Amino acid sequence: MSDFIIITTSPIPGPWVWVIAHATLVFEGLLCAFGPGFSDNFHGNILSGAAMPKSSSATAGLLARQFKEIQKARDLPGISCGLVKDNVFEWEVMLMINDDCKYYGGGNFTCTLTFPPTYPLYPPTLIFKTPIPFHPNIYPDGTLCISILHPPEEDKYGYESASERWSPVQSPETILVSTISLMYSPNDESPANVEAAKLWRAEKTSGDKEFKRRCRKIVRESLGED
Repeated sequence: MSDFIIITTSPIPGPWVWVIAHATLVFEGLLCAFGPGFSDNFHGNILSGAAMPKSSSATAGLLARQFKEIQKARDLPGISCGLVKDNVFEWEVMLMINDDCKYYGGGNFTCTLTFPPTYPLYPPTLIFKTPIPFHPNIYPDGTLCISILHPPEEDKYGYESASERWSPVQSPETILVSTISLMYSPNDESPANVEAAKLWRAEKTSGDKEFKRRCRKIVRESLGED
C-alpha cells in the first residue's frame, strides 16, 4: 500500500502527523466510502488548515452501513446489535459469552456503543449496563478500558504506543470482537478496576477463588438467576 503526503501551512498536533502523513490507502478507502463530497472536503480542510466539521451526515451514513454489515455477518457469534431510539450514533449491544470462557462463560452482557460526530477519526465509547462484569479492564461505572478505544495521541504515562490506540481502520466489529477477547484474557496492567485486578492476580499466584466467585455471581445476575 502506498502513502500520501499532505502539505499544510497550519500547525497540526503531533499525533495527527502520523495519521495525515502516513495514512495508507486503507484510510483513503474510508474516505471513499463516505463519498466524493466528504473526501474532497476532508482534503480541502486539511490543506487549508481548517477544522473538520463537528457533525456530518457522511458519518451517519458510514455508521448505518457498518451497522447493517454487523447485522448480516454470519461469522460474529455472540454479538447482537440494535439502535437506541433509531439513533445510528448510539448502539445497544448484547454480548453473549461462550461457555468455554472460564470466568464469564454463559453470561449475557448489555452495553452501549456511542459514537462521536468525529468518528472515525476519534473512537466511540463502550459502557456496560447493570449487571456490570467484574473485570480488571472495566471501570465500576461500566466504561470499558481498552487500548483501541483510547484517542489517537501519545500516552503520557507510557503504557501504550500510538499504534495500539485508536486509528480510523478500526470498526465496530473489531471493537466488539476485542471486547469478547478481553473476557478470555484480562489485562491487569494499568487496570480500570483495581480490586478486580488484585483478586485476579491473587487467583493466579495463590489459587484464591474470590475473583472467580465474583465473576460467576455477575454471570448469574445477567441471566436473571440471582
